[in-house]
Amino acid sequence: MKPADRPLDQPHIGRLAPSHPAYQAILAAHRAALAADEPGYEDPVTGMFVFTSTALLDHGACCESGCRHCPFV
Repeated sequence: MKPADRPLDQPHIGRLAPSHPAYQAILAAHRAALAADEPGYEDPVTGMFVFTSTALLDHGACCESGCRHCPFV
């Protein structure tokens, strides 16, 4: 499966809307995890673990789980 045509640090609008109250904090956490080559980060709102787009890219295809940073959507 081919990745979507957008930068890996940008989530699909359907998975994380720019109007989300924590949009900037979530993007900052995601970008920090990408820069550190970590597989994910702690969501700043829920505290749950969220996979980065690069970790999901390694799977090779969308798993249809609704991942926030799915690079295939």
